[in-house]
Amino acid sequence: MNKTSTTSASRRNRSSIARLASMIALAASAIALQRFANSAEQATKIPPPAQDEKVVATHSETAVFAGGCFWGMQGVFEHVRGVQQVASGYTGGAAGTANYETVEEGDSGHAESVLVTYDPTQITYGRLLQIFFSVAHDPTELNYQGPDHGTQYRSAVFPVNPDQRSVAQAYIAQLGKAHVFSTPIVTRVENFNGFYPAEAYHQNFLALHPDDPYIVFNELPKLGNLKKTFPDLYLRDPILLKTTTT
Repeated sequence: MNKTSTTSASRRNRSSIARLASMIALAASAIALQRFANSAEQATKIPPPAQDEKVVATHSETAVFAGGCFWGMQGVFEHVRGVQQVASGYTGGAAGTANYETVEEGDSGHAESVLVTYDPTQITYGRLLQIFFSVAHDPTELNYQGPDHGTQYRSAVFPVNPDQRSVAQAYIAQLGKAHVFSTPIVTRVENFNGFYPAEAYHQNFLALHPDDPYIVFNELPKLGNLKKTFPDLYLRDPILLKTTTT
């Protein structure tokens, strides 16, 4: 085959691959739209915590949650009124293993997590927990969320102070006693030993890549449920984390 025919074949192959990728994306979009319709109909606003944090200061507070891929978790909380910023990162392991390649091996102790900075005069820790348990992830899935499996995708809350720990433990007990979910809650309340921001390309991923098939299928339905279930807290435009690179 001469150079001209080789080049033409290469272009045809790239075109075919592009068309196939487009078809896959369209199929994923169609499935996701149906999934969104089904999940939106089933979305139920779970009761708020009977016990909540004591708001005694007007300065910002932080909360750390883990529940599957941090792309979706960050994307949800970026649309919550009263939230000031959300960072994707790693929590639960050592500083030296806080990088994507190591965490994805599953034995670093880290969970993909988000650090939520919020104004406690606008939204409380308890209300953030309510969103976390109802629309941000499924608290009944042990060491996985949807297609992502491993302890790095576990459901966990990392209280940054004793008040948060008390609220989180009481809320899990409250939801369990009320049998809000058909299967037991597996969310762990773990010690907070530090949060390590993820690489820049992970930050604001949902907002920057809304057409990514993984995002369309797995994460965008959560935003629909947030808007439907918490209309008073839903922000149309996300509060994006400022990063040096994208």
